[in-house]
Amino acid sequence: MKKNITFGLTIIILSLFSIPSVFSQEPEPPKIPEPSPEPKPIKIPEPEPIREPFPEESDTAKIQRLTQENQNLREENFNLQVQITELNNIIENLQAITLEQIKVIMELVNQLRETIFEDVNNSNTAL
Repeated sequence: MKKNITFGLTIIILSLFSIPSVFSQEPEPPKIPEPSPEPKPIKIPEPEPIREPFPEESDTAKIQRLTQENQNLREENFNLQVQITELNNIIENLQAITLEQIKVIMELVNQLRETIFEDVNNSNTAL
């Protein structure tokens, strides 16, 4: 029991010595922040010089090449126009076929309706 009391008194005495030192300290003034360094400006990359698309060609070679490209594009355009015409013809044919099929279906529906109504009328007259 004496050991516990001695231990407790020792802790209390040590804590009393440490408390005044905490309260006796004066607060330090706030630190002045250091200025941040200026950011380095982003350098704009210098554009590469524009080079000629076909530097080794002469003017006549360029004209011949462009003429050939123009001729190829005209042929391709003509081929596309032919394909468009063919597709339009196919669409018209399909529309005609579809209309004919609709007419046939409508005729069949009318025949079925007439048959049903005849059967209903015959059964009504038989009653």
